[in-house]
Amino acid sequence: MDKFEKGIIAASIVISMVLFFSVLVARSSYKADVPECIPADNIYTEGKAVMLDKNTWQLYYVARMWLFDPAEVEIPVGSEVDLYVTSPDVVHGFNIASKNVNMMAVPGAITKTTVTFDKPGEYPITCHEYCGMFHQIMQGKIIVR
Repeated sequence: MDKFEKGIIAASIVISMVLFFSVLVARSSYKADVPECIPADNIYTEGKAVMLDKNTWQLYYVARMWLFDPAEVEIPVGSEVDLYVTSPDVVHGFNIASKNVNMMAVPGAITKTTVTFDKPGEYPITCHEYCGMFHQIMQGKIIVR
């Protein structure tokens, strides 16, 4: 192995380490969380909002062509929300940009994450995965008051 090859290998290792540590720093500074996947034996077919107590909610979303069920949910400020997302038809995206939530709705699976809504306002939900001809109209909303 000559010097040039050793230099390329060393540079590749350094670049890989920089990328790895950059991801760790970004994850901690943005408080990003990786959604978890729940076994398919708990599949639900209707979207709903469940209030566990005054500031704890569970939102069950069904992403289907070309809507989110429920389309609009209203929760109080300071709520900690467990988001559950599934799909009965094709793969959909579930994105709340201002809350750094980016999930996939996969047929036969449930994706879950937890987010806290500290500020009042409207949080639009969009589908970021092309799901068919009317994909661009697939939107929802979480209203925090």
